[in-house]
Amino acid sequence: MNLAQSTLETKRCMLVKIQENNFIDIRRIYSNEKVREFLGGVPPEERIRAAFEGMVQTTDDHYFIIRDKPSNDLIGLVSLDKHHDGISTGISYQLLPVWWGKGYGKEVVEAVLEYAFSELGLPVIVAETQTANLASCKLLEGVGMRLRDKVFRFGAEQAIYERQKNNLMN
Repeated sequence: MNLAQSTLETKRCMLVKIQENNFIDIRRIYSNEKVREFLGGVPPEERIRAAFEGMVQTTDDHYFIIRDKPSNDLIGLVSLDKHHDGISTGISYQLLPVWWGKGYGKEVVEAVLEYAFSELGLPVIVAETQTANLASCKLLEGVGMRLRDKVFRFGAEQAIYERQKNNLMN
């Protein structure tokens, strides 16, 4: 994918940069209690709307709606944006539960990491997840990210992972 394109393709997924017509998709993801279990719960509608508007209007960050290639069904959301430290670029993802445990998360995160390193030229990417979210920790370790630190934030212990550009997976 080059910077002029708005889609990224994996074996099973299409990642399409978020657009004005994706609010229903974002609401569906942000309103799912299982998806939001380790993300502070389901936010009120006005916060969902504000988050969506921020995603659409940004020129610095990259938000992608994830869709299944054969069916075009919504899988989730993946993004590259400012980490909570305000300095680093972080990768984050939210997949609907029907897609969990099938390798879609790993497939998408690997593709976005490759995009970040190869197309955007970023030297390092971080990810933050609650240590209690064992599946997310396992996914991040599975794509070559290494635990850098643990912090207490948002009312829970968070694991901060990182992967450097020169630490590409084979």
